[in-house]
Amino acid sequence: MTKQPFLSSFKFNNGLEIKNHIVMSPMTTMTSFYNGMITTDELNYYAARAGGPGMMITGVANVSDSGRGFEGELSVAHDDMLPGLTNLASVIHQDGTKAILQIFHAGRKSNSAILRGEKPVSASAISATYPANSETPRALTTDEILQLISDFGEATKRAIKAGFDGIELHGANTYLLQQFYSENANQRTDDWGGSREKRLKFPLAVIKTVNKVVKDYADRPFIVGYRLSPEEIETPGIRLEDSLFFVDQIKDKVDYLHLSMGSYKRTSLNDPSNKQSLISQFAEHTHGIIPLIGIGSVTTPEDVNAAMADGADLVAIGRTFIREPQWVQKVAHNDLKSIRTQISPSDMDELAIPPVMQTYLRESFYSVMQFTDDPELHQDYQNSLAPMEGFEKKL
Repeated sequence: MTKQPFLSSFKFNNGLEIKNHIVMSPMTTMTSFYNGMITTDELNYYAARAGGPGMMITGVANVSDSGRGFEGELSVAHDDMLPGLTNLASVIHQDGTKAILQIFHAGRKSNSAILRGEKPVSASAISATYPANSETPRALTTDEILQLISDFGEATKRAIKAGFDGIELHGANTYLLQQFYSENANQRTDDWGGSREKRLKFPLAVIKTVNKVVKDYADRPFIVGYRLSPEEIETPGIRLEDSLFFVDQIKDKVDYLHLSMGSYKRTSLNDPSNKQSLISQFAEHTHGIIPLIGIGSVTTPEDVNAAMADGADLVAIGRTFIREPQWVQKVAHNDLKSIRTQISPSDMDELAIPPVMQTYLRESFYSVMQFTDDPELHQDYQNSLAPMEGFEKKL
């Protein structure tokens, strides 16, 4: 049996070694308690998928109460979260998988209902273009910005205490770190906005603080990753050139770069004349310096190999792990025929998919999740979710 090259081990520059080049993508479960504490359902979900990937990145955890972006979101904002986070790191660690905690602040991608009456905050008092009914945030004061930078550091300290092997700063998907860099969200006239270099000040300060915490408190190799979206479609907004410039400023300050996009084959959204894949363009800036994690619609070993041939050092897999928790193990044993490519309602318990997450998948990812087309099973699934319709409308 020929071993896939991506199943060989990989070592980061700081010495952390993972057993293969496969990463489980950060995917929200919407299953945490109202205050952000981990639930048993969530632990079971991660436990079912641990053991195969070289490392797993958790769904996002907020670093402060003002940073909550949705109901059922994990939190790393308080010491009260430590017991649950310790359990989470422990279940991910089975069979040598490394555990990475993704941390963020939602910024203007929240609302006063989720924040229990508090107004969302951002770099400037400008509402998001999408969705159309986004609430206008309050512009952060300088003191609040400094506090948030500290909050990212405290969150990292808790991740170290809980036993994680690293944190990932979520600077993608138009959340606060991206908002500060984006001319669309950041139109400040002080030192935290204006020129492209000034808009970099907040994410650079967060990275610096996080790295200091790692240096002061980690007693083992502990990595700091950064996730970014290559482009924004808003005008004004981040363009590919801006993101590549951003990467050049941080690539000697983080341990890996993680792209956020729907397909590993994707090219520029804003420049149709640019036919080169985004992965290959980012690889030109990261190769030989830090690892690049490629991502997007990866379902087969051939997809992994193609993404790596294009320049990715590691490959993140998302929806495929929801359908097939044992994907890596089955590929390793050349048992490709038994890999699930569809799921049905009868699979949910076996796959340890929490009920709230089932609702989320059905509403937001029904087509891409490739649910079975069996009409009888589909109707059973709809009926099973009927009691949750009221809750769902609150999300």
